[in-house]
Amino acid sequence: MREIIFDTETTGLDPREDRVIEIGGVELVNRFPTGRSFHVYINPQGREVHAEALAVHGISNAHLADKPIFDEIVAEFMAFIDGAHLVAHNATFDVNFINAEFARLGHPAIAAERVIDTLLIARRKHPMGPNSLDALCRRYGIDNARRTKHGALLDSELLSEVYIELIGGKQAALGLEVAERIAVEQTEVETRIIAIAARPAPLPSRLSEAEIVAHRALVEGLGEAAIWSGIALD
Repeated sequence: MREIIFDTETTGLDPREDRVIEIGGVELVNRFPTGRSFHVYINPQGREVHAEALAVHGISNAHLADKPIFDEIVAEFMAFIDGAHLVAHNATFDVNFINAEFARLGHPAIAAERVIDTLLIARRKHPMGPNSLDALCRRYGIDNARRTKHGALLDSELLSEVYIELIGGKQAALGLEVAERIAVEQTEVETRIIAIAARPAPLPSRLSEAEIVAHRALVEGLGEAAIWSGIALD
């Protein structure tokens, strides 16, 4: 199973008017990172970055002036996400912006069934919250010290770790590892038992002569059917 953990940064909050200015994504296959990633800054074609958005991600219009427009990166982005489930935190926001950019170019929208929202998963798993990306990193002991500002690629990398924790991936792997270790230990114990050889000579009896005589007298009194009959102690 192939999944793309992705994030966007934008000029503002309205996908009808504002534009995507950064996309970052990392690839998971069967819930393991492959090392493949996608990252691009995008020129918003004259749309100004809102002051509130700038305070969140720190990406200015000056920084974006020489970057490609969305039409110039869309083919590479579509190839990167092709056939994969798309995982995002508060996915409605990111997908709405991507679909608005697709619509401007006449590309089909991302289907809802392809999208996994980690915010919804977190709210079900931790209903008392908080469930922001930073809060989930703290909850799961994920180092987010580099996250002084929002950034699409870094946030995608952090979210990939959070996502694995949310779906229990590490716990499942730990359980498998423990089971394998127990199986190995059991095999080693069985091998050791099989390898034990018989003593070349029996140990000398610790019973005294008087104890042996007393035992014989007791057994004789039990009759021939007694299970102790015929068993020598010396």
